[in-house]
Amino acid sequence: MKPLFFVLCAVFAACGLIAQVPVWQPSPGHTQVLIWPGVVPDALPVAGPENETRMAADSLVAGRPWAYVGHVSQPTMTVYAPVKENTGAAVVVFPGGGYQILAIDLEGTEVCDWLTSRGITCVLLKYRVPGEGLYPKSGPYPASLMALEDAQRTVGLVRFHAEEWHRDPHKIGVLGFSAGGHLVTAMSTHFRRRLYPAEDAADKESCRPDFAVAVYPGHLSLADNSFALNPDIRVHITRQTPPTFLLQNEDDHVDRVEDSLSYYAALKKAGVPVEMHLYAQGGHAFGLRRTKLPVTGWPQLVEVWLASIGMIRQ
Repeated sequence: MKPLFFVLCAVFAACGLIAQVPVWQPSPGHTQVLIWPGVVPDALPVAGPENETRMAADSLVAGRPWAYVGHVSQPTMTVYAPVKENTGAAVVVFPGGGYQILAIDLEGTEVCDWLTSRGITCVLLKYRVPGEGLYPKSGPYPASLMALEDAQRTVGLVRFHAEEWHRDPHKIGVLGFSAGGHLVTAMSTHFRRRLYPAEDAADKESCRPDFAVAVYPGHLSLADNSFALNPDIRVHITRQTPPTFLLQNEDDHVDRVEDSLSYYAALKKAGVPVEMHLYAQGGHAFGLRRTKLPVTGWPQLVEVWLASIGMIRQ
């Protein structure tokens, strides 16, 4: 399986870039908050300053450009409040990008727009991706602890502030794409202990998600054409792994369908409630953008599933 980053490299070489701006900023009315109060744990050197890059017009997704953030060394979370009646549910969103970049709008802010329109609080995590020069040292967990540390910390923070933010501490989930989908599975199986020394009271809260949504997840099988699940995920799957929703396309040549199937089978074996949707076409890295393909309706399937497990009302 090739990480999304290497696929993107070919796109960059062929298409070029539109522009770089110093640092990504959320839309007006939203503020990034550093998730670590002091020194960031297990920090690695970064090849350059954090930047946002907007892709060229001939690298469109569903006819629209997209942007990514690279060289993230200071992780932040941005809270997006519901625009309709508050359901009490909250979702921490992990954009994908091969643990090298973050597709910050395609698999980040656009997801928050959808969730908040359904009464769900969205917490967008800009987790650490030091850059391509460090791959594979900054690759999938457990080779890199950084992204999982950031995710554990963020779920703990959301649960710690749940009452203050008028959220239900028992309705906090995670949703991620590609490498972010892998991070969803890591969070679903590595919640019993923090990977870092406790910073404050937020780290005493459980970092177990109450539900998990993994969209075209990667890094789950050992090798191409293999159904052998990554043992670092497999051995930690128990009945306490949260209810999970999986989505994959059979023509996804970046993160293969075998990855999702292997994880689905392991969850079923452990007695974990899991729902999986497979589609023949749709490829990889499409986010929520509408196309003519049937997979484009997947957000509505997630909404029905969330209602079925009692997280929201239909």
